[in-house]
Amino acid sequence: MATATQDTSKETLGFQTEVKQLLQLMIHSLYSNREIFLRELISNASDACDKLRFEALHNAALFEGDSDFKIRISFDKDAKTLTIADNGVGMSREEVITNLGTIAKSGTREFFSKLSGDEKKDASLIGQFGVGFYSSFIVADKVTVHTRRAGAEPNQGVRWESEGTGEFTIEMVDRPIRGTEITLHLKEGQDDLLSSWKLKSIIRKYSDHIVQPIVMKGEKWDDEKKEQVATDEDETVNQASALWARSKNDITDEQYKEFYKHVGHDFEDPLTWTHARVEGKTEYTQLLYVPARAPFDMWDRNARHGVKLYVRRVFIMDDAEQLMPLYLRFVRGIVDSADLPLNVSREILQESKDIESIRNGCTKKVLGMLESLANSEDAAEKEKYAKFWGEFGRVLKEGMGEDHANKDKIAALLRFASTQADTPDETVSLADYIGRMKPEQEKIYYVTAETFNAAKNSPHLEVFRKKGIEVILLSDRVDEWVVSHLTEFEGKQLVSVAKGGLDLGKLEDEAEKKEQESAAGEFKELTEKIAKSLGERAKEVRVTHRLTDSPACLVADEHDVSGNLARILKAAGQKAPPSKPILEINPKHPVLLRLKYEEKRFDDWAAVLFDQALLAEGGQLDDPATFVKRMNQLMLEMSGS
Repeated sequence: MATATQDTSKETLGFQTEVKQLLQLMIHSLYSNREIFLRELISNASDACDKLRFEALHNAALFEGDSDFKIRISFDKDAKTLTIADNGVGMSREEVITNLGTIAKSGTREFFSKLSGDEKKDASLIGQFGVGFYSSFIVADKVTVHTRRAGAEPNQGVRWESEGTGEFTIEMVDRPIRGTEITLHLKEGQDDLLSSWKLKSIIRKYSDHIVQPIVMKGEKWDDEKKEQVATDEDETVNQASALWARSKNDITDEQYKEFYKHVGHDFEDPLTWTHARVEGKTEYTQLLYVPARAPFDMWDRNARHGVKLYVRRVFIMDDAEQLMPLYLRFVRGIVDSADLPLNVSREILQESKDIESIRNGCTKKVLGMLESLANSEDAAEKEKYAKFWGEFGRVLKEGMGEDHANKDKIAALLRFASTQADTPDETVSLADYIGRMKPEQEKIYYVTAETFNAAKNSPHLEVFRKKGIEVILLSDRVDEWVVSHLTEFEGKQLVSVAKGGLDLGKLEDEAEKKEQESAAGEFKELTEKIAKSLGERAKEVRVTHRLTDSPACLVADEHDVSGNLARILKAAGQKAPPSKPILEINPKHPVLLRLKYEEKRFDDWAAVLFDQALLAEGGQLDDPATFVKRMNQLMLEMSGS
């Protein structure tokens, strides 16, 4: 990968393939919003200062006699360069290669597979992925980085340079000061960035919330040159105060949004947010956001990202997973505690009563924020919740089994497709479902399947369609987990239409019940004969009243795992508890009426009946070839050939 130049201390290395792709896409797709490069670089500089402050809590020598953090912006009109410098933690040679030459994000492959070549659509995706340092190449045709890690010797400085094509150079240099200095060699047409007024306007627009002072040289009018010239005095451009510590009345929506982009490393505005100071036994401030889109590593439950922890405005920890339950791992933001010690560690957090109180408070705040959106009469707010559900609904469902204390709140926030919907995007809450129930209906009915279409076309729904009863359609893998913990809602029991003996209660009249009893008696001999033919494949064979069109279906016994859950466990490499399905037959179907009097090929008919029922519910045959052979033979006989 690396090829040494004549100077043996200098190496030329190739970018990771994904970096090359990202650079090409970003330069073209994000140019219309080129100003964001400065926001991204300042945000990185701020993070570097925060990280050093935290590391220095345990090793004050890392300050190297300078604990006054600053981010410095300067430019050179003659050289056409713009420089962003910080006195943060800096980087070692290995960190430079890792941070500036590779992308180590979970979900990278999926990200690139979604890019379409449409610049507008791709710009949104690139922003969602995070642009960071590479945004430099939107305005620069060459970038030079000088850096040294705090605590390293002066001769351990690193110089990195690239033109943003396929490779970069790296060498060790002397650097007496810690931190990182990034110099952008601007492209033609970017001269407007070589202006104090322009840079200050960008900083105040995008980075006013940054805690560290962002300084530039002041300016004064030069009568001789007839222009503004730099002075020797530094001027702080931003407010340089913790945004979350300000009064909500003093913070604009734009400031909230820009702070989110910094803390969430996101390109888009957040969907919604909540900002509150909590006082009492435990005192803390929370500023929590829900993103507009799910990150690519959403399904990596081990990925650490989300909420930053501060203690009395001092940064302590990135991605403090103890502050938010896993099912709310999409939440971004900060928590600033007034009670925790500055030297708090992850181990201490796990046992801290204060952290437990903060976690509970933050959880309730986020759920309350989502509840306000979901129950709002405002159409725009309802649309926000629909967007939230589309992005994060499957993650929120995990909370049904993980957060018993908030189980009812989570259940009220859940949304499901149903037999009244044409697409999985048309959803219903459990409260709305109950509001639409028939007067005599006592239970909430649902069916689980691998896909929306499989659920919608399940044979188990036939009697419900006939009676006009709405059934919830569950096709997410997590839904089996949900219904194992969500057994009732507002006093109404949730019942699977594919498990146990179906009891429709008052939805059936006496005449229907008598007809079912009569059919069970009339077909008793046939069900016993089929059961004997199937042997160990079926736990039981019985007459059904679920079906109106299909000849048969498989159901799970009341306390057995469903066929869908068994398949999910098998696909995940886990063993399902041993169980056998029950075969229910439709006494009114012509196939069963024929089978009642069949003698010659009875075993083949019984096997085909079972296999068809298994296929109809999404199962897989153990021996497809034998099934096809049987079907062909039976069709030949029926055709008289």
